[in-house]
Amino acid sequence: MIRDSGVVIAATGNQKAHTYPETLKVQVRVETCCGAVKVFNVENTHWWNAKEIRSGVSHRILTCGAPTEALIDGQMQNAKMKIASKKKNTNDDSSSSLISHDIHSTVFPYFSRWQKSHGKVFIYWLGTEPFLYVAEPEFLKKMSSKVQGKRWGKPNVFKHDRKPMFGSGLVMVEGDDWVRHRHVITPAFSPPNMKAMASLMVEPATKMLRRWTTVINSGKPKIDVERDITTMAGEIIARASFGLSCENGSEVFQKLKAMQITLFNHNRYVGVPFSRWIFQKKNMEAKKLGEEIDQVLLSIMEDVEKKKNKCLVGYLMEGERLNGREVVDECKTFFFGGHETTALLLTWTLLLLAMHPHWQNQLRDEITQVFGDGEIHFSKLAHLNKMGWVMKEVLRLYSPAPNAQRQAREDIKVDGVIIPKGTNIWIDTVAMHHDPALWGDDVNEFRPERFKDDQVYGGCKHEVGFMPFGFGGRMCVGRNWTLMEYKVVLSLMLNSFSFSLSPTYRHSPSILLSLRPTYGLPLIVQPL
Repeated sequence: MIRDSGVVIAATGNQKAHTYPETLKVQVRVETCCGAVKVFNVENTHWWNAKEIRSGVSHRILTCGAPTEALIDGQMQNAKMKIASKKKNTNDDSSSSLISHDIHSTVFPYFSRWQKSHGKVFIYWLGTEPFLYVAEPEFLKKMSSKVQGKRWGKPNVFKHDRKPMFGSGLVMVEGDDWVRHRHVITPAFSPPNMKAMASLMVEPATKMLRRWTTVINSGKPKIDVERDITTMAGEIIARASFGLSCENGSEVFQKLKAMQITLFNHNRYVGVPFSRWIFQKKNMEAKKLGEEIDQVLLSIMEDVEKKKNKCLVGYLMEGERLNGREVVDECKTFFFGGHETTALLLTWTLLLLAMHPHWQNQLRDEITQVFGDGEIHFSKLAHLNKMGWVMKEVLRLYSPAPNAQRQAREDIKVDGVIIPKGTNIWIDTVAMHHDPALWGDDVNEFRPERFKDDQVYGGCKHEVGFMPFGFGGRMCVGRNWTLMEYKVVLSLMLNSFSFSLSPTYRHSPSILLSLRPTYGLPLIVQPL
């Protein structure tokens, strides 16, 4: 989201909601900061751009799917709505009956409002950048199926601020480079490699649980589990990625967290011309952090090569299939993505289990049935069926990846709708995961049993309506890693402790690249 850029643009059409006509007459209203208003009728061709609209040159026909009145409203109003929504949800009463899982209007208040008025596919603007908003799974399926899926890349408007974090890693590269990276990385997450790395997860998790025991024995049962789980997940990915001890991996972990805050914890002026010069200080800080991280990773890679460590990075370095720069960028991707998703998934799981203690008991019983009193074995993780239901329901209600973005690399036609080359697409995962038309009237209730009979889609009425790890060919390559770490760590936690809500917990989900609890997750933790 951006602050008010001084431009308010509205597009209005005469079609019915959820239909996609071949042409759409659009009226564009440009309002400057000083209040001057100019109106243009946009028709007679298939697309427009911001510069042409503002100069009064454009007279075009918009050929894209949009509901009735694809409205683009003032960004300052969006910001005020989001702040008001947060205040509403940051109460001091933590009673589970007052915690709502209907989070779409909290994390995306502007999209929630526009969708009610204009449907599930419409045009909006970020500064000078037009976006096609999509929360309609059938439209999403058709635009990304088969050959169509290869015609999408990452929006250029987001590449600048994400490059210091991910460089040219798998999440950022496109085309032939993406295919090459994917072919190199995918085998690293094969079942044999995963089995070999499962043991790496136990020690950091056990260390965290011992720390909790010490805190509880000192008379302090309230613990911010989100903070500790994030640290633990960072230690696990450091071991798996680089074969590092916790201490050696902490420098990379801390610098990446600092970069995340620098890049994303501020009012981003996405799509505003010259914004990179307006925020030179922030950009310089991110660049400096990026260079420092690169130096640390290069040193680690040299050590891995000398010692022939069996780890993810060692695998990538074999055969020189990726050059040094590419390996560094994949290291950053592993480190960030490898701990962030799992840590937040475990955090939201503990919140929901604290609210529903009967599910805690069911999972403990299942853990006992599968492992007995023995150690956790990789080969038996697949038998934790109820835990799998819980994980998927948490991913549905609180998906760590709340949205996805794409950009058309060539003209794409969907149901007679032409999406021109260069069009940005914003895919609202939260909206689809909380859509009663897809999930039923209990959409905002925690009901893991919905995945009992339909373990893939949970009874969702559309196969693309549930996309916790993305969709199409760019689905998260490390999703099996997340599943394994989730089951190992959650089993250890539930075998040792019970969890209940702390009176100080304030329910305020927010987005800092991923979906997280704004004020952490303080829980009352009791040993069993």
